[in-house]
Amino acid sequence: MKLSKYLSSGVTVTIKSWSMTLVSVSSLSFIFLFVYLKFTSIREEEAHLHHLPNKVTCPDSILNEPNSFQTGGPGGGIFFLETSDRTSPTFQVMCAVESAARTNPHTKITIMMNGLMGNNQSLSLPQNIGISLLSCFSNVEFIPLDFKMLFSDTPLSTWYSKVERHWELVDYIILADACRLAALWKWGGIYLDTDFIILKNLVNITNSMGLQSQYIINVAFLTFKPQHKFIEICMKDFVTSYNYWLYGHQGPQLLTRVYKRWCGIRRLRDKNSCRGVNVLPKEAFYPVDWQDWRKYFEVIELKEVMRLLSNSYGVHLWNKKSRGNRVQEGSFLEHLQVEYCPTTNSLMKMYL
Repeated sequence: MKLSKYLSSGVTVTIKSWSMTLVSVSSLSFIFLFVYLKFTSIREEEAHLHHLPNKVTCPDSILNEPNSFQTGGPGGGIFFLETSDRTSPTFQVMCAVESAARTNPHTKITIMMNGLMGNNQSLSLPQNIGISLLSCFSNVEFIPLDFKMLFSDTPLSTWYSKVERHWELVDYIILADACRLAALWKWGGIYLDTDFIILKNLVNITNSMGLQSQYIINVAFLTFKPQHKFIEICMKDFVTSYNYWLYGHQGPQLLTRVYKRWCGIRRLRDKNSCRGVNVLPKEAFYPVDWQDWRKYFEVIELKEVMRLLSNSYGVHLWNKKSRGNRVQEGSFLEHLQVEYCPTTNSLMKMYL
């Protein structure tokens, strides 16, 4: 009797151990596959860019005035982030930065890149077509993105010290979610995703976010003054409710739930401004829904595009859905590229 109980117990323990081992192996396999695909897509994009010339001649259309901006951080200007180790801007990134630089010629445009080595005083930029073109604009600068420095002295420092030892629990999207909050809190300014085309000057917008739909606030455009309490609360929520497995939990969902608490509301439509924080209407930065991203590749009259975007400051292209699609002549997206990033558009037509 005792022996049978022992054997039964032993079999149960063995089966449980095997089950736990299988679960662990499956989890590790999933994580490995996710990381592999993430890095492979970056390498494929960079491989294509390596076939392009390293230098371009700066066009005469660029007003290249000497700038007097201080380096070292966004410092109240416009900034973009590259959290991967990519140092060759894609054509989409080139278009985003060019459009921002042209529509905001007296505003510093900072591109913070994780792959850059050195410091701001002794920075050696890689030679590639993207950096060559964007360096033509006197208000554009490149600086290294130092995660440890960026997160230091912020509520995100403890979170970063943990994930730094376990990179399988973070990805580039989540890093960007954290970085934009930390940079806005430290320096203030205007954050933009690299899949925007900017149509108008942004300097008069402050302490604002953009509505993606009646249910969600998007994180692709944010502008706040330094040390703003709203951003501080967002960083604290980021840490206390961190969940790697829920897509958007540290991004749009975070901004949405913090704004609701900030204003004491249950629905976004109840208040579009409160306690010094503004939520701009959907057409300001997200005039085309992500479900309708194919509209960017449909042929349309230029005057109709201008009519549709009359109340827009920028157009978010939903790169996760739209990238890899060829832009045809006369399409919605081609009209925007010709008008707002003409040099990038010319290079795309030459080399794609």
